[in-house]
Amino acid sequence: MTVLTRNDYAVRAIRPDEWERVKELRLDALRDPIAHLAFLETYENAVAQPDSFWQERAVRSGVGSTTARQFIAEAPDGTWAGSVTLLIEEGGSEDWAGFPVERRQGHMVGVFVRPEHRGNGLIEALFEAGVAWAWEREAERVRLFVHRENARAQAAYRKLGFEPSGRVVAFSKDEAETELEFVLEPQSWSPALEPRP
Repeated sequence: MTVLTRNDYAVRAIRPDEWERVKELRLDALRDPIAHLAFLETYENAVAQPDSFWQERAVRSGVGSTTARQFIAEAPDGTWAGSVTLLIEEGGSEDWAGFPVERRQGHMVGVFVRPEHRGNGLIEALFEAGVAWAWEREAERVRLFVHRENARAQAAYRKLGFEPSGRVVAFSKDEAETELEFVLEPQSWSPALEPRP
């Protein structure tokens, strides 16, 4: 069996016409054993969506969009091994949880790597692409939210330079549970990627 490294994958933005593959990867992510902690959406809700939902989603986050960008890692055999999506949030707006957005920032969502592709640096490659795009869009920082109980994800984000901000929000699926905001400032970005000046 060939062991793949992060350099074996092509990391790129999705194209709007790839909506069927976007749907397939998302549905697989929502069937992951920790999906209940990692995603706000449920498999049952997503699988019931019409094709138009997925087509619009791919347009909103595909090549050409200036407000969101979904990056995928494509294995040599063409398999989409993982994905991250960056949303641009404008200063002066209000975020999904009702908090004010104080400055232009990237918001990382939909982080997923298929189990058979984990542990080889692929998450770092996906984050490098997403964070680079956020800096290109003049984001002043990048953030994400992670469930308090998702220790594995928290460790991965810390390794990439993300740190807890102290903001805690209720988990929308269960108000008794919480998510932690992790933030990345340009000077904290540790992978090989050069941050913007």
